[in-house]
Amino acid sequence: MKREDKIIAKNPVNTAKRLYSFIKPYKAVYFTGWFFLVLSSLSALTFPMLMGQLLGADKDEAALISLGDLDFNDINIVLLALLIVFASQSLFSFLRIVLFNQVTEKVLRDIKIQAFQKLTALPIDFYNSNKVGELTSRIATDVQLLQETFNTTLAEFFRQLLTIAVAIVFIFSLSWELALWMIAVVPVLAIAALLFGRYIRSLSKNAQNESAKSNAVLEETLTGIFNVKAFTNEKYEVSRFLEKINHVMKLNIKSGIMRGLFVSFIIFCLFGGVAFVIWKAKGMQHDGLITFAAFNAFILFTIFLGTSFASIPDLYAKIQKTLGSSEKLIELLEEKNEISGTEKLKKFSGDVYFRDVSFAYPQRKEIEVLRGANFHCKSGQITALVGGSGSGKTTIASLLLKMYQPDSGSILFDETDISTIENFDIRSRIAVVPQEVLLFSGSIRENILYGNIHATDNELRDAAQKANALEFIESFPDKFETLVGDRGIQLSGGQRQRIAIARAVLKKPQLLILDEATSALDSASEKLVQDALDRIMKTCTSIVIAHRLTTIKHADKILVLEQGKIVEEGSHNELIAKNGAYTRLQNLHKNIPDQLS
Repeated sequence: MKREDKIIAKNPVNTAKRLYSFIKPYKAVYFTGWFFLVLSSLSALTFPMLMGQLLGADKDEAALISLGDLDFNDINIVLLALLIVFASQSLFSFLRIVLFNQVTEKVLRDIKIQAFQKLTALPIDFYNSNKVGELTSRIATDVQLLQETFNTTLAEFFRQLLTIAVAIVFIFSLSWELALWMIAVVPVLAIAALLFGRYIRSLSKNAQNESAKSNAVLEETLTGIFNVKAFTNEKYEVSRFLEKINHVMKLNIKSGIMRGLFVSFIIFCLFGGVAFVIWKAKGMQHDGLITFAAFNAFILFTIFLGTSFASIPDLYAKIQKTLGSSEKLIELLEEKNEISGTEKLKKFSGDVYFRDVSFAYPQRKEIEVLRGANFHCKSGQITALVGGSGSGKTTIASLLLKMYQPDSGSILFDETDISTIENFDIRSRIAVVPQEVLLFSGSIRENILYGNIHATDNELRDAAQKANALEFIESFPDKFETLVGDRGIQLSGGQRQRIAIARAVLKKPQLLILDEATSALDSASEKLVQDALDRIMKTCTSIVIAHRLTTIKHADKILVLEQGKIVEEGSHNELIAKNGAYTRLQNLHKNIPDQLS
């Protein structure tokens, strides 16, 4: 993210503007809700005047309210007016709540879907520097805060400000001397609210960030629960999680203490001041400087003001907390999508060219993973990539999928540079069968259809048949509707691989990338999977990342990589005859098979 983007995200005003952009499509309904909020608040503020008149009605004194020929010294008229006010306020409040709720739910839906779309559109390198647990927390926890703010907090904050403004006008009309005593505490409260609000915002933001980190630990532990148990590290993971949530707890407790001290300070000063003003008003009423009805109305307005002043700091702190926690969400929404071309391949015969391609991962720019790679994968042929760990084999596959952009050189599909081609168009022509298959929790049908969600049942069965998966699928009671469990845990390794191959078959790729799909399987499963792979490789250009050299002896071309460079190229027999790097790998594989990756 650019520096200026970060500055915008950390500016509360700009954060608020960005949040308002989500409300804008529904502004007509939202501002109608605000209109009813104003009416509801104003109708509520007639209560002190009417109640003061009801308590202090006296034929010998002028009524506080005058409306046509109505006599507000008549308690029946005052009671009727109060009932009308209550009915109006009830209706206005109902309409306000319903309208705010409708807009809020639509806004939260839009934010969630836009955040999810953003997450799917971000470059793969973004996930190398951001934890999934923290990202999901942005969508879950932060959006929950927005719901409370849009629904309640903003409305209440505005209502209290309106109450203060209107009530001050009323008390000035009743007694300017008493009004001056009342508003003497306002500047102190406002300054205290501002300072404490900023501090609480900072604490809340830190707590939110730490909470996201604790969620990341939780997700990592549950995702890798097999390894946790296998290495007997349950206590270690619990202690790691405990350390994170203890930090969150301490920050939240500190925030709570500060808010508690602030609220206590406000209550003591405010209500102490209110008691003093009431004592002053009582003396003036005793001296005949104000009427009994005006005294009652003034006391009620004073209580309204006291309540409003007491709630303002907490409401302000909640708004600041929401803005603070929303900064990360806004930063996420402002992240740049992965780079994509604009053209579409009109036709792709299957030829792939790497021309002097060099590449280093963004997180490790000082380490060049590929250095001047040049090769040609011919249409319909099998090209194998072999080499030790870190030699660049998997990087080549990632570059073909446009997960990253080369630092220099070019990659061509036929004669078209893939940098100019839409990412979707490139990836729609490629199928990948990885060594570690990730299945989504759902049914076998859903996982195979991931290769082509519009495929028919006949195409689904045909793909399963070609992948040697139909037999074991049909053996399950629920057949294609069998649930595979989280990450496919209900299926064996061989079954998961064949589901992945069926998914690839259904995609009908023009380029197939295999990351040694049989290296972790037993002999029986390996034969079934290899047969399925041989069947699909006859229909497209194939690139095989080889971990076991015995699986690529029949490849049309074998590329040997060392430290990012292609040091040898040829068929199995040609490379054996050279007695070079490929032969050394062969000997190493015979002695220590697991050295290759």
